[in-house]
Amino acid sequence: MPEFNQNDQQVSDGANLLISMLVRYPELGTINFDPEENSIKLTFMISGIPTAVDFENLKRLIINSVAAYHLLEDIKTSSMDVELSSYEQVAMLSITRDVHTMSRGEINLTIKLLRDRFAERLVADHNDTMLEEDLRLQEEVIEDMLENMRKQYNDNHGLIGIREDGRVFVFNK
Repeated sequence: MPEFNQNDQQVSDGANLLISMLVRYPELGTINFDPEENSIKLTFMISGIPTAVDFENLKRLIINSVAAYHLLEDIKTSSMDVELSSYEQVAMLSITRDVHTMSRGEINLTIKLLRDRFAERLVADHNDTMLEEDLRLQEEVIEDMLENMRKQYNDNHGLIGIREDGRVFVFNK
């Protein structure tokens, strides 16, 4: 396993991005960054398993909403994949996006759609101690780190961020 030190700016930007996203968005279960594909995979957990028709409708809603957002923000067409897997009575919804066109606004839109569609079924690890100003700070960090990742991340080491028992962990793959 490769060794990194805290002065490695690229690893720091990637880790900070994953940490900030997991702290800011309690609905996110895991985040995977794949430097070879230059993509981020966001995974959400939903209590109960949606039907195939419900999943296809949700998938179409997410893809069309993000496409409309990109059109309004004048962002070029991007890659997006939406998948559903399940384990017992929990569904894992994974959205894979390229880092170059992903934005904080798009993440907010996606989470809002999931909150609206699944309400109480969307698994979230809420932190009641976070103040509004802390949330805004996390959003600024996310935007800055996304910008840094778009410009300069060329390391070939992936990262994975997970949430467990109110804590956030980031590991090298």
